[in-house]
Amino acid sequence: MANTLYDALFKPHEASEATFLRLKDGSTVSYAGFLALSARFAHAMAEAGITPGDRVALQARKSVEALAVYAAAVRMGAVFLPLNTAYTAAEVDYFVSDAGAKLLICDSASEAALRSVADKAGAVLMTLSGDGSGTLKDRAQGKPATFAPAERGPDDLAAFLYTSGTTGRSKGAMLTHDNLLSNAEALVDTWRFTKDDVLLHALPIFHTHGLFVATNVILLAGGSAVFLPGLDLDDLVANMPVATTMMGVPTFYTRLLADPRLTHELVAHMRLFVSGSAPLLAETHRDFEARTGKRILERYGMTETNMNTSNPYEGERRAGTVGQPLPGVSVRIADPDTGKPVAAGGIGVIEVKGRNVFKGYWNMPEKTAQEFRVDGYFITGDLATQDADGYVTIVGRAKDLIIAGGYNIYPKEIELLLDEIPGVEESAVVGVPHPDLGEGVVGIVTARKGTTLDEATLLAGLSTKLARFKQPRRIFVVDELPRNTMGKVQKNLLRERFAGTFKG
Repeated sequence: MANTLYDALFKPHEASEATFLRLKDGSTVSYAGFLALSARFAHAMAEAGITPGDRVALQARKSVEALAVYAAAVRMGAVFLPLNTAYTAAEVDYFVSDAGAKLLICDSASEAALRSVADKAGAVLMTLSGDGSGTLKDRAQGKPATFAPAERGPDDLAAFLYTSGTTGRSKGAMLTHDNLLSNAEALVDTWRFTKDDVLLHALPIFHTHGLFVATNVILLAGGSAVFLPGLDLDDLVANMPVATTMMGVPTFYTRLLADPRLTHELVAHMRLFVSGSAPLLAETHRDFEARTGKRILERYGMTETNMNTSNPYEGERRAGTVGQPLPGVSVRIADPDTGKPVAAGGIGVIEVKGRNVFKGYWNMPEKTAQEFRVDGYFITGDLATQDADGYVTIVGRAKDLIIAGGYNIYPKEIELLLDEIPGVEESAVVGVPHPDLGEGVVGIVTARKGTTLDEATLLAGLSTKLARFKQPRRIFVVDELPRNTMGKVQKNLLRERFAGTFKG
């Protein structure tokens, strides 16, 4: 039976003994070995009652086994729901319940905390630790190394990725088999990936960049990946001589630039450095080229669409821009209110259309309708300009999205929790420049009359309610928040006031 994504990414490699993953300890995993593991996982998941269309949630540390859960889900026609390992039990509870997940796989250390979450959702709970051990591995032991793929077409769902909303309620972006495949095809072509490529993979695999961009590209091209647990400069430096490409967030490049080992000689074997998930400073772009002779390729994407634009592989990579529309992706810069294209060079909202654009938000038909124009263009909410050559330059983000270390953070979610803390009258959360993360989260609050607030207490009040990457790094208490004549908090003034928070 046909299975759109499995047939393209995995099936061609079922009998291949070529290396798929190179691990930190020097060991390797072949394509055939990886797919045999995924087949055994699929049998264990099917035995637990998972059928095509069911949602499978995974909150586990990066490992070969964790990646095999993705392959197993695609293979059996399930909808894969990867969750950030930093999410608290309360956050996981929302995602699992909202998605109606039938299976939750978590780290063994989280089993006790998430047992009630699974029970509440009526989901089976299995464990998978960073070393690959756990009840999933136990259940898969002795199962067949083959599993017949379920029939899945281009429009069938392959994954849910949750992205926070300005109302504080996270939205489940529904991604189809064709959404993911079309984007992988465009990137393999645009970035010239082949079976000879070795990707330096230090990204997490719970979001678009590390999973649906990096991994899918390597699978489609038939190349291999140096599969590292995370960002560690010693690991990057040690493996760069055997790699040909690297995908990272700006933090990767700022930290490499701070290391004297980054030289022309170190990167001589590399043909491509890609940056995304957060804006890359033009200064970082120039400094990296001066140190290495290599120009970073910056691109632009989002949870709902995967990649939309890219600087060219051959041609001018313009610092400060995110390049031109990818093949098969239509991009226009429009007036946010009317949807009409703005004049050349004018600022407007980025709108995109193509096979890469998601199917909509899970159980949110009204929200989905609001985010699409009548002619099918998706309204990204990102503000930009586009020059005569088609290069897009992002100048701001609607809805006050903060991107810190490559992670999307929506202020409203944090503000709602700050407002619940005793003594807080009102709050505002903004992102300000951070030398390492791109942006750092800053909270600003006012105190109720007759009360006194201190930063330590405020930070402690959020510590168990939010994933660490969402938590403000600083919280300031002010007499009042600046407002315009309509009473709206002027966050631009707060950004200006606290812009120097993380300098020095």
